[in-house]
Amino acid sequence: MKYTLSVLVENHPGVLSKVSGLFSRRGFNIDSLAVGVAEDPTISRMTIVVNGDEYVVEQVEKQLNKVIPVIKVKTLHNGDFISRELSLIKVSCKASQRPDVMKIAELMQARIIDVSTTCMTLEFSDTSERTETLISLLHPYGIREIVRTGTVAIEKGASTARKISI
Repeated sequence: MKYTLSVLVENHPGVLSKVSGLFSRRGFNIDSLAVGVAEDPTISRMTIVVNGDEYVVEQVEKQLNKVIPVIKVKTLHNGDFISRELSLIKVSCKASQRPDVMKIAELMQARIIDVSTTCMTLEFSDTSERTETLISLLHPYGIREIVRTGTVAIEKGASTARKISI
């Protein structure tokens, strides 16, 4: 099962290396990792997706809490958060196929951001599942290249991953 962790860390050089090194040393695999500055510029938020069971996630949380620049670790539970990933998908298409690809883009709410004589590039921001659906619909046309960000997630409602005093 996949678990999503929201991790607040100090915004300093080398923090990402410490966190990813922890996963490597422990033999845990990261399915997705996205990092960006939080609302406070001295803090970064990491969204980490790991695959495993409850024991693995518990161990990951415990190990992350031991890393000095880590401020807070929270496992986000299904149904309690919103997640998205950004994808850029370059699709081969002849002029005769353009209307079909454009219709797929419209149905899936993807944006066409570049068109050339032999291909189109789509921008898509949604869940991993819907991204996979779009890719499977475009596959028959010939996908030339896919670039995907890691998953970013935020809790629903008024809940926040509050900063703890440093």
